[in-house]
Amino acid sequence: MRTARRSAPADRHSSAASAAQVALPRRAPLPAYHPEPVLDVVVPVHNEENDLESCVRRLHAHLAETFPYAFRITVADNASTDRTPAIAARLARELPGTEWMRLAEKGRGRALHTAWSRSSAPVLAYLDVDLSTDLAALLPLVAPLISGHSDIAIGTRLARGSRVVRGPKRELISRCYNGLLRGTLAVRFSDAQCGFKAVRRDVAERLLPLVEDRGWFFDTELLVIAERAGLRIHEVPVDWVDDPDSRVDILSTALADLRGMARLGHALAGGRLPLAVLRRPGELDEAAGLPPALVPQLIRFAAVGAASTLFYLLLYSLLRPVTGAQAANALALLASAVANTAANRRLTFGVRGRTGVLRHQLKGLAAFLVGLVLTSGSLAVLHRTAPGAGPRVELLTLVAANLAATLLRFLLLRAWVFPGRRSRRTTGSPTS
Repeated sequence: MRTARRSAPADRHSSAASAAQVALPRRAPLPAYHPEPVLDVVVPVHNEENDLESCVRRLHAHLAETFPYAFRITVADNASTDRTPAIAARLARELPGTEWMRLAEKGRGRALHTAWSRSSAPVLAYLDVDLSTDLAALLPLVAPLISGHSDIAIGTRLARGSRVVRGPKRELISRCYNGLLRGTLAVRFSDAQCGFKAVRRDVAERLLPLVEDRGWFFDTELLVIAERAGLRIHEVPVDWVDDPDSRVDILSTALADLRGMARLGHALAGGRLPLAVLRRPGELDEAAGLPPALVPQLIRFAAVGAASTLFYLLLYSLLRPVTGAQAANALALLASAVANTAANRRLTFGVRGRTGVLRHQLKGLAAFLVGLVLTSGSLAVLHRTAPGAGPRVELLTLVAANLAATLLRFLLLRAWVFPGRRSRRTTGSPTS
């Protein structure tokens, strides 16, 4: 058993910068003969007495049969209060190459951060104890790291080659979360939340001191920082079956993730992360802070949006006496949405030619439906709460609703309708 000690408070960013003043060395493949464990698979657990033994035994058997190098399995228990520590200790005694460690504080990110920081294996990985991800993807996950091809590898449930079984609620939440990441932080990886990831130890030594979160946002923060620093992220399509017994509090986790996004975006925009310690010589130097295209895109989008809003209000004012408020709103919004998508396609996102025009317009209309719901809903609420409201109040209400719809529309256009080029991302399969 290894007991983790709590580190003294310190400025993580400053310590990371001082610990590594030079760039990462060039990637190199691991030698064919490596007597020590090449792979350390961490299984973070909290009160998992029901699933832990079956998970570790199945994982151990799979690695013993299929993995060509020496390996280690580390059970990282973060503050369990059930029989999890006793089961982990017994498994460590019975299964060769299996260890366990005990943390006094709860947090999946804390467990991974601690276990990876203390490991001597050149390749570090983790997977969730429920084994929702098929273990057949484990060797394809770590192979690019062993060969020296990539720095980080992640399983993705959102690639065309993936096979996923889960309910519509969790599917919608996952896609919305990853879409929000693409819209706000301009990430290129497809699935931040899949509990199936690996990293080279030389990268982890520089990367982990920069990651502040110790909860569920740990994965996302690690990937965003790595991608912004120009590290190569390999994606592996996985077969994944949802665990119906998941005890994750979706609401509290979502709120914590939103706070994490805001904190991380603020740090990147202010240039407070020493990304230079993660760069390799001779490779693409990704700009720190916000993506270079974001600010110009916002300016052009705002200009197009202002013109579209004026067009919408003019058309609404002309149609309202003839068709009534709701019909005038729908027709004006539809016409302005078509014009807005065409203008943003060319001016904001630089897409020219006729290829994909129909697909872009259909996706733009889907974003239009969101605006229609917001604006029509605001009109309905206005008419219910203030039946005598005049056209001027209607216009003010619609302007406010359109501001909210415009922000959401920009995120949808950037992340879904006109996603940025992804040629620099290494993937196992095109994303859907």
